[in-house]
Amino acid sequence: MKVKINRHAAKALHKMLEQEEAQGKMFRVYVTSIHGDHAHYDLMLDTPTENDVVVKSDREIDFILDKNDENLDSIWIQYFHLPKEEWLITNPTKGSHHHHH
Repeated sequence: MKVKINRHAAKALHKMLEQEEAQGKMFRVYVTSIHGDHAHYDLMLDTPTENDVVVKSDREIDFILDKNDENLDSIWIQYFHLPKEEWLITNPTKGSHHHHH
């Protein structure tokens, strides 16, 4: 299982991990809902359980993934400042996700 994050996301996540309530925790990527051929994902601070695998991203941030959920393999986390601040968490291997405006 692997997770990739862009530079802006890495910066934002590092900042969150420095907060007091994040002590000893990591980011969990989880599926919030599944629509036909793609899933929607979100992040939360959590600690791993025995059903999880801890994955190092390409930018020195560890992520918790449920090792039984194939939707979580090859997650791509992006954070954008423009045109508005937004997080985009996708899985390029699981069908495409189109932006709705």
